[in-house]
Amino acid sequence: MTPLVIGVTSHRDLPPADTPAIRRCVRTFMEELREVFPSLPLVVLSALAEGGDQLVAEEGLRLGARLVAPLPLPTALYVEDFADPGARGAFEVLCGKADLIVLPTRQGHTPEDISIPGYARDHQYAQAGVYIASHCHILLAIWDGCASDRLGGTAQIVRYHLAGTLPGPPGQERDPRHILGAGDERLLFHIRCSRADAPPEQRLPITAQWCHASAGAPEACMPAAFRLMFEHMAEFNNDCVAHGGAIGAGPAPAGPCLDAACSMGIECTFREADWLAVHFQHRVLMAMRTIYTLAALMGIAFTCYAHFAAQNELIYVFLLLFALGTAVTAIAKRRGWHRKYLDYRALAEGLRIQSYWRRAGISLTRDHAFAHDDFLQRQNVELGWIRNVMRAAVLPPSHAPTPSALALAGVIDEWVGRPGRSGQLHYYERKSVECAGLHRVTETIGAVSLWGGVSISVLLAIFALRLNDPAKASLVALMGILSIIAAVREAYAYRKADKVLLKQYRFMERIFGMARAALDRTGDPAEQRAILRALGHAALTEHAEWTLMQRERQVEHGPM
Repeated sequence: MTPLVIGVTSHRDLPPADTPAIRRCVRTFMEELREVFPSLPLVVLSALAEGGDQLVAEEGLRLGARLVAPLPLPTALYVEDFADPGARGAFEVLCGKADLIVLPTRQGHTPEDISIPGYARDHQYAQAGVYIASHCHILLAIWDGCASDRLGGTAQIVRYHLAGTLPGPPGQERDPRHILGAGDERLLFHIRCSRADAPPEQRLPITAQWCHASAGAPEACMPAAFRLMFEHMAEFNNDCVAHGGAIGAGPAPAGPCLDAACSMGIECTFREADWLAVHFQHRVLMAMRTIYTLAALMGIAFTCYAHFAAQNELIYVFLLLFALGTAVTAIAKRRGWHRKYLDYRALAEGLRIQSYWRRAGISLTRDHAFAHDDFLQRQNVELGWIRNVMRAAVLPPSHAPTPSALALAGVIDEWVGRPGRSGQLHYYERKSVECAGLHRVTETIGAVSLWGGVSISVLLAIFALRLNDPAKASLVALMGILSIIAAVREAYAYRKADKVLLKQYRFMERIFGMARAALDRTGDPAEQRAILRALGHAALTEHAEWTLMQRERQVEHGPM
């Protein structure tokens, strides 16, 4: 199940007198989350440093939360930075209860560089803070609220979380992608407290408040937009549980392979999202076909009623068909079939790329970039739940060891594939052909309607004086029926976005074809990974645009 991930950043030196109050505040915060979102199991993401990191980890475990610990250093080095023997003992106990992730050494540094205190080791701590802020849904900051330029300190991690500014010394050049792409779904719960060495006259009362990137001021309660986002996450979990038997019994989707080692991570979530997307797609198509069939029958019934005086009962048929169409529309909207189909499809495609990147050894944690950073960026907060699920799906681990050349070749063949044989390349070829066929059917129906109407008009013109009134009425009604069928088919194709989808499928076929050609030209694994990374970025962008475009095409009865 997708969890609600609480990241922790905190002062190490909490005032002993304030610790009980801080602990109560943390406990209340977690209990309220568990009560409001019972379908979202809690995960605490903590580096287990002394002070607030360990405090929150302990409270989370007491409430049954899962503990994931991204460590900035190997444990043997990390414990050297614990000044208090009690904190060191607590760290060892918590390590035994946590899923540990030892983050890789940053690019440009060596294991020897981080083995001693200094700039390189501080960068490791900053990397851990960025990892936590990037993978959590709510960042819990136990902090005095004062700005600081201490590398990797709580102030810099909070600033990164809310504004996307990477930790570093003042005046350091920033990456605009992070500043502009921070995302509106970054939420902070701030427990304000003093440091242990603060003078008595400067001690702060313990307060708690919510903050987020677009808020002008802190808020006492969780913002409504974020509550809706977490409700969508809970809804996804509920759907997974409701259809769990069918998901488990169904065939594995075409995508990342499932194995025992990763059955609880990206691949498992991908399988659930992919199955649910197909399930709700069928519901949406069923609803749309029913609605447009009823619309066509309504038009035919009304046309016959208007032209044949003896068929007065057809007006009741017309009203009955209208009522049925309205009922189907209401059911589809109330149950959210269209939104779920689009959201779950977007989630599945994002997870597909995230999984292939991981299996190909494309590690994005070294430069503070993650797959969800490129998906649905700067969109409304409601869609942030998709990125949130992607954040949680990689815990742990978020990076994999570099695979062998054989494993990399397997990812390429499975993901990119070959024309007419396998992979996404064959999928988009097939979908392009299918969509082109549907588009030709729509055009054919329109042409038949047009020339049928023209032929009937010519017939009426030639035999105007020879045809009796019932015959004329029948021909005029036939013209109307042909027009109705063509109009309904055109409206149905527009609602399904057949033309747009055809362009998208052909675009994706071209992109994957270019990737296949580029991969065939090189045998260098590093260059192949660069190609796969670029391909993933292009696919993420295209899937995001498709999701946003399709959200405007709701299942509606329409004015027809």
